[in-house]
Amino acid sequence: MSGHERFLTLDPQHDTFPKLVRDNARAMPDRIAIREKDYGIWQAYTWRDYFDRGRRIALGLASLGFARGDKVAVVGDNRPELYWAVLATQCLGGVPVPLYQDASEKELAYVVDHAEARFAVVEDQEQVDKLLAIKAQCPRLEWIVYDDGRGLRAYSEPCLLSLAELEERGEKFAVGHPAVFEAELARGRAEDIAVICYTSGTTGMPKGAMLTHRNLLVMARVATEREGLRPDDEALAYLPMAWVGDHMISYAQAIATGFTINCPESAATVLHDLKEIGPTYFFAPPRIWENLLTTVMIRVEDAAWPKRRLVRFFLELAQDLERQRLAGQPVSSWRRLLAPLGGLLVYGPLRDNLGMRRIRLAYTAGEAIGPEIFVFFRALGINLKQLYGMTEASVFVSVQKDGDVRLDTVGTPMPLVDIKISEQGEVLFRSPGVFPGYYKNPEATAQTLDDGWIRSGDAGFLDAAGHLKIIDRARDVGRLAGGTLFAPKYLENKLKFSPYVKEAVTIGQDRPYVAALVNIDLGAVGNWAERRGIAYTSYTDLSQKPEVYDLIEQEVRRVNESLLEDEVLRGAQIRRFLILHKELDPDDEEITRTRKVRRGHIARKYAALIEALYGDRDRVQVEAQVTYEDGRTGTIRADVAVRDVPAAGAGR
Repeated sequence: MSGHERFLTLDPQHDTFPKLVRDNARAMPDRIAIREKDYGIWQAYTWRDYFDRGRRIALGLASLGFARGDKVAVVGDNRPELYWAVLATQCLGGVPVPLYQDASEKELAYVVDHAEARFAVVEDQEQVDKLLAIKAQCPRLEWIVYDDGRGLRAYSEPCLLSLAELEERGEKFAVGHPAVFEAELARGRAEDIAVICYTSGTTGMPKGAMLTHRNLLVMARVATEREGLRPDDEALAYLPMAWVGDHMISYAQAIATGFTINCPESAATVLHDLKEIGPTYFFAPPRIWENLLTTVMIRVEDAAWPKRRLVRFFLELAQDLERQRLAGQPVSSWRRLLAPLGGLLVYGPLRDNLGMRRIRLAYTAGEAIGPEIFVFFRALGINLKQLYGMTEASVFVSVQKDGDVRLDTVGTPMPLVDIKISEQGEVLFRSPGVFPGYYKNPEATAQTLDDGWIRSGDAGFLDAAGHLKIIDRARDVGRLAGGTLFAPKYLENKLKFSPYVKEAVTIGQDRPYVAALVNIDLGAVGNWAERRGIAYTSYTDLSQKPEVYDLIEQEVRRVNESLLEDEVLRGAQIRRFLILHKELDPDDEEITRTRKVRRGHIARKYAALIEALYGDRDRVQVEAQVTYEDGRTGTIRADVAVRDVPAAGAGR
């Protein structure tokens, strides 16, 4: 067997993830598979532990009458017990359905009911409370199993069961049914549905993308070989388990390759835990890189002025060098000579501080990353690469190769992946990772899947070197009234390079000019305001300070200046902007759980503000309803300012 064909042939003894975990437990029983930080101490579990716990949970589910094909909702932060629950479900031929741990009751109710989940395995009281509140809306949900029992002692609902109790039931069940587990595990096949991942739902209700063991396993192995992953690699499992990126890395690739994943103590300790682990393999969507950049810039601003000058000098030097490398241009000798000194004084210490000194491979994906952010981290010596993928493709479509990273592309197709561009400019692809369809949604499947090809919904093209360039979401790319191309995400990413801008939404389709709604970063702008003695009481108060508008205007001017270098987009400069009086929030349905902008919803909700951006008013009174995590609602009232920005290069 030659070439990449060997990836397509799966031995029936090793064609599902439970079978591979069993193999890992036999071949390397004492190697650490997963760690978790609990009460400040890292607890380690071997591959033998991984398989044993999965087996016990599976037997516990079997004791409750679990049937092949049953769905299990999995909800909570990244915890070993939840990954074991995924494994246990697959051992019995069931289908895990991971959900976002911060999802509202309404969102949980939709997915749990739509997926027809009979069982739920959750982390703690918060998730138990949500599921109990929606149980009446989800008639198929029979059992809720929880790991952390704090606060649940007085709960008496008959559907509740602790994970420890479930495992005890499993041990008793095994006595009377000694052959059940191995028999069910052996029945598993590569074509079985391994997981249902619900999409973020930017344009409507979430859709359940079904992925088979073959889909995930083939693409995990292809990516492992192409990118050089090793069994001694370390990864951090901190992204939502409901996101297909985490499922691929923290579950599929970890099992297929045998490397170790590490679960942080909590969302609040991720950066600290990142430093302690020092991963070699790191995956983060652009918002995480944006947050890390903001953290760095706040620290730089807080430094004494000599140190601040020194750091800024070397950071600018490194970024100039990296831009020249990415563009294939010769590097000036004086910059090359100064680079080692910058590594000693700035880049090395910064990588250490971020917990990234050991990283061999880092990806960004989920949406486009701002070029300035991308260059910044590569300039520090971090091997950050852009990955283009989709849930429906088992993640991997194209990846930048080591030594062939380009600023404006998302790399070349992965092995076994074919890409073509439709007459309308839409990116189409096919691969062994392409899903069989959406659960209970043949209409959406037919719209997405065409004779094995996936319609991505993204506008892009392949350049002469075979690199894929993504312009924007096909439905979002448009033109201004004067005919200038308008690519909103491209402009928004440029704005978000600023540590002071957390989110931005640009408007311009069929309009005379581009306008922007901006969310400030409360941490970064608050820090900036405190250093200047500017008092404020809340996000709303701070956002409307004239000094803050001056600060954001500088960032808008920077973006406009950068557009002068682009012949196609130079006419799409931002001419008016306002700072929103509240942060865009998934609970208010303004962005998804993966922080993708719901443009249609924002256009409707903020119609008055958008019209003010295209009128002659410089202020507008607004009243907005906000939704809290517990479902309560409140109202925010504000007097929002609108500011003009002169076009860059007008006098040139």
